[in-house]
Amino acid sequence: MVTPHSVEQRVSRESEAIRTRLRSIAPGTPLHDGVEQILSARTGALITLGDASGLADICDGGFAINMPLTAQRLSELAKMDGAIILSDDASVIRLANVHLVPDSGLPTEETGMRHRTAERVSRQTDALVISISQRRNVVSLYFKGHKITLEDIEVILAKADAALQALHRSRSKLDEMLEQLTFLELEDLVTLADLAEIIAKFEEVRRMSEEVSRFGLQLGTEGRLIRMQLSELTSGLETNYSLVIRDYALDSGRENAQKALKALARKTRESLQEPTGVLEVLGLAGAMDSAEEAVRPRGLRILSQIRSLPGFVIDGVVDTLGPLQALLSASAEDLDRVDGVGLRRAKTISDGLARVRSRVGSVAASSWCGR
Repeated sequence: MVTPHSVEQRVSRESEAIRTRLRSIAPGTPLHDGVEQILSARTGALITLGDASGLADICDGGFAINMPLTAQRLSELAKMDGAIILSDDASVIRLANVHLVPDSGLPTEETGMRHRTAERVSRQTDALVISISQRRNVVSLYFKGHKITLEDIEVILAKADAALQALHRSRSKLDEMLEQLTFLELEDLVTLADLAEIIAKFEEVRRMSEEVSRFGLQLGTEGRLIRMQLSELTSGLETNYSLVIRDYALDSGRENAQKALKALARKTRESLQEPTGVLEVLGLAGAMDSAEEAVRPRGLRILSQIRSLPGFVIDGVVDTLGPLQALLSASAEDLDRVDGVGLRRAKTISDGLARVRSRVGSVAASSWCGR
């Protein structure tokens, strides 16, 4: 059995369109089973997931099928010359025996006729193109000019397991760093370098989780355990990542945090290792004379650790009494005066902050990333 592998870095964050199409060829689907039968028969094939922009303009000849896709039908149609056109969700066989005529001026690094056509069609249209080599028994997918090779499920399972183990180690380190960050925040000792380092770690873990997610997606029904483990390892990741950004960014709004997350996702690995590469996304780089400068959190992340405290209350408390050091010295009466708090929630906040202090009280500042 085979499964997609080796997506180039530029398509590491595929659009929902490519994700949907990859699901269509994952193990357990009729398309996957059909490809397996074609490989066994060594007939070769050129298949497109169509209903795609511009595809009709490069189709010549062929005849309409318009029948539900089954593995047997796909295998039999592959015995003829020409391409097979499937619906966008790979549920219907639209056309068979089609001659595809893409622009011959489009670049391609392939040598075989079928693979050259597949790459050019993918560059010219929005179609996902599957090329099955008759001679080499190799399956390749093309999407917008990028090539995805297929490998055995056993191989991809081994790679997914290795990626999960690496993710587990990185997530454990991130959790340790977050606990240390809490200590530094309570002691008013956070520096710009500390902030840049933990955000870079968040981004590393997020990217690793995306890699595992792609493995789970590509494995289809065989990847259920991978997806369950991934869900456990990424619990709370996105929320905490966003809260750290909102705590320190020049603009603490949720919309700005989402923009910052997207900007950080576009950063190269190298630029994330430099504090300025991270801090500029938060709007802090221009004011940075030294990475060792102190920086103070608003307190959103620490307040979010208090159970049963709604987000709008947290925002109101921070907007009224923040930053964190001011919150820590606020009395129950101060908290009670904040809209939406009241005496009961004021006591909840005071007690919650005390519990956080107690939990991290034994953490030494020197343990922060090797200090």
